[in-house]
Amino acid sequence: MERIKKEFLQRMISHINRKAWWHVPPVDPEAYRKRGKFFASTFAEAEFYGRPLDEPERPQVIKPLVGSERAVCRVLFGEVIHFPSDRDKDILKKRFALDARIKKTALVQGYDSIVIMHPACYTEFKRTGKIPRMLELNVLTPALLFSAAKHHPHRHPPAARTEKSEKPVGRNDEISL
Repeated sequence: MERIKKEFLQRMISHINRKAWWHVPPVDPEAYRKRGKFFASTFAEAEFYGRPLDEPERPQVIKPLVGSERAVCRVLFGEVIHFPSDRDKDILKKRFALDARIKKTALVQGYDSIVIMHPACYTEFKRTGKIPRMLELNVLTPALLFSAAKHHPHRHPPAARTEKSEKPVGRNDEISL
């Protein structure tokens, strides 16, 4: 797999750390521990997963794994993972199990977060360093979730909501591990 230029990766880290990210709280109170905390780059993208919090958050990352879902999985597992279709009745259960496996493996390999983008955008990012508008961020390390609050004294982490839906999966694509 072609490596991302250090300059492009540093630009991505800076972008992530200064950007406001939108989050939909999960129903499962253990979700963050199991799978990490997922963020969308826009309010509209986050709405796909349920009702986003009223205020965006500013997580801080140091060593993200950046790529398309296939590329991320290929780095972590060295193989392509075939994901079930939208018609699979256990799609959420299987997706959550995969997310937990991805989190565990990424942490073992030293990553603190995962940035997912469309495959075409990932190709363009590797080639030119252009950061796409639509990104998904999964912060794996709990200590990084609200570190921005220290830098922004007027910002407070939102209260946890327990009646929101988990991150559904509506994709038929393969995931490379």
